[in-house]
Amino acid sequence: MTVGHRSRRRGGFTLIEVLLVLVILVVLVSLVVGTYTNVQRKALLNAARTQIGLFETPLETYYLDLNTYPATAHGLEALRQPPADLPNPAKWNGPYLSKPVPLDPWDMPYQYESPGRYNAESYDIRSLGPDGVESDDDIGNWAEE
Repeated sequence: MTVGHRSRRRGGFTLIEVLLVLVILVVLVSLVVGTYTNVQRKALLNAARTQIGLFETPLETYYLDLNTYPATAHGLEALRQPPADLPNPAKWNGPYLSKPVPLDPWDMPYQYESPGRYNAESYDIRSLGPDGVESDDDIGNWAEE
């Protein structure tokens, strides 16, 4: 043995070490993305429920003034501008909404029906949800069974 002779070892990472680090990073990123997607989906659903609930007061005020809810054909725009075919336009004391009727969180218009399928004595308001078509994932102002 010679004095001063050191074993030579390369100063880099082996292929296995690099692959292991990449696998760990992929797993961590997929967990974060999955969690974020879930949180975002829940937030959008809650935003739709909240907005639908906020239509209640203007619609009830409209009802108190006119003794009827806006017709399906007039929709929620009747809260902003009086419908042309109102029997007594002087009773319309709007606008009942100070801003334009908003879109749902998926940039689709809210669906309005009066009388409603679920609330036959009043109205139904629904968001078609993330898929944009009428289905089981719709969010509405009726009681879920």
